[in-house]
Amino acid sequence: MKKTMQYRTHTCGELRMSDAGKTVKLSGWMENVREVSGNLAFVVLRDYYGTTQLVVEREDLLSQLTALNKESVISVTGLVRERDNKNPKIPTGDIEVVPDSVEVLGKCRYNALPFQINRSREADESLRLKYRYLDLRNPDVKKQIILRSQVVAALRRAMTEEGFLEITTPILTASSPEGARDYLVPARKHPGKFYALPQAPQQFKQLLMASGIDRYFQIAPCFRDEDARGDRSPGEFYQLDMEMAFATQEDVFAVLERVLPPIFARYGLYHEASSAPFRRIPYLEAMETYGSDKPDLRIDLTVQDVTDLMAGCGFGPFEGQRVKAVKVTDFAGTRKQIDRLCADVEVISGNKVYWFKVDEKGEIAGGIAKFLQDRKDQVISRMELTPNTLVGLTAGKLLAAQKTAGVLIKQLGQMCENHMNREKYEFCWIVDFPMYEIGEESGELEFCHNPFSMPNGGLDILRQARCGQVDPLSITAFQYDLVCNGVELSSGAVRNHDPEIMVEAFSLVRLGEEDVKAKFPAMYNAFCYGAPPHAGIAPGVDRMIMLLAGVDSIREVIPFPMNKNAQDLMMDAPGTVEQKQLEELHIALVPAD
Repeated sequence: MKKTMQYRTHTCGELRMSDAGKTVKLSGWMENVREVSGNLAFVVLRDYYGTTQLVVEREDLLSQLTALNKESVISVTGLVRERDNKNPKIPTGDIEVVPDSVEVLGKCRYNALPFQINRSREADESLRLKYRYLDLRNPDVKKQIILRSQVVAALRRAMTEEGFLEITTPILTASSPEGARDYLVPARKHPGKFYALPQAPQQFKQLLMASGIDRYFQIAPCFRDEDARGDRSPGEFYQLDMEMAFATQEDVFAVLERVLPPIFARYGLYHEASSAPFRRIPYLEAMETYGSDKPDLRIDLTVQDVTDLMAGCGFGPFEGQRVKAVKVTDFAGTRKQIDRLCADVEVISGNKVYWFKVDEKGEIAGGIAKFLQDRKDQVISRMELTPNTLVGLTAGKLLAAQKTAGVLIKQLGQMCENHMNREKYEFCWIVDFPMYEIGEESGELEFCHNPFSMPNGGLDILRQARCGQVDPLSITAFQYDLVCNGVELSSGAVRNHDPEIMVEAFSLVRLGEEDVKAKFPAMYNAFCYGAPPHAGIAPGVDRMIMLLAGVDSIREVIPFPMNKNAQDLMMDAPGTVEQKQLEELHIALVPAD
């Protein structure tokens, strides 16, 4: 602290031996009281900056403090002196403060806390979220929020230095098909109509390009009504949203390859990050080689296609299916570990894994080995197998076999230390995504990623697809994902800035020109006035902080997260509202079935 404040002259993490002999004033939470005798006690005082030990040597002060519950807020004035029993584990461990006076600033009125503050991470998550303000008092929890602030500040500095202009875009906007459910807000002055919270500032940032803004960014809040998972928070999340005019895919890559590695190297749990240029991997190659469009390149395992090699071996699950293999050299796991591995992969992927291994003598053994004895030499030669190698196999339709193999690789990476370099951040770009896919729910052609992306082949390829000359599923787009350590950090694309191409692209998903005009009136009209080629991306801030902090749950890096059911247990949201409020909004509630 550079300036003296009314409640303190120093923080609880600031005092050192050079302060011995000074009279100081400290304020904070009373973390612990250890009474030694009737006129001697040790008190730990904690604030945002750290802890300081107080030694209470007066009976009147001791009785005042022992009458308080832990976590009460106090202010003490006293003398700094050298500690007899120093504590090298904390920065203030060489000194202690002997209070001369104590002022109670905020009493804790509960004798029992829902959990111990410094062990809150061991508590049930629902308790932690309900009492998040107590959870955040834990320095180990708070440090993730501090890290978040530091990283966001560093991102802002870096983007500004790259010539980007920070612009905030609207929160109340129109509903649009971005790929997830909207959060809707009823419009009181327009009965029967709704605003939507933005799933992303997609249209606005493209409109900024049409407005003549050359480089835009913001730390943008995004709202999607989707289910939670480990790396995705329900409801609200933040992204480093950016867009560049007169830019290609490579221009976008170059910016992030300059911005991200220094931030990851400085703030990350690991201090090594990929240097530019990041590896570029086409989507189809990623699926075939790694079984995933989010490969963790710290793992040195890859997928082999062994469909023809396994054909006719007599093992039922392989018959008529695509078969993929992952080999692990120098495998030292036990049969029990292999069985657990296969069970874990099946739980995650929904598909079985089969296996065999090459023993020390070079013989095929275990698992499905009996089905391969007639082709043992061919299998060993073709797959280049050496003694002490485990081979995991997956089977099914192409995508299912690939994805199961991808899960197998990730599980093996966690299991086999000799095949994974955990101490670094490994980035890659996944490029050339399919423009379209068959929707799982609709069974019809839908956009695969961003509907505003520029297709490879432009207007001609779309017209050929509409006329049946080209399979729409074969069309790729200038779409790209940034992946780090197996986590998708962001999606981006070169945008479709030509209204004629836009209409043609939407026609393949059963939306005509009038539909496009109705759903995206501002963007369609703006592009009709002349728009520059532009491209952008939006790395997820929450996922970025999760990677930097080395935590498994994204909720650990969000100040006030919802639970997995999109509930705010602390604020009791979502909640009911008064009938009067519903009437003002012209809303009638329909009983749930």
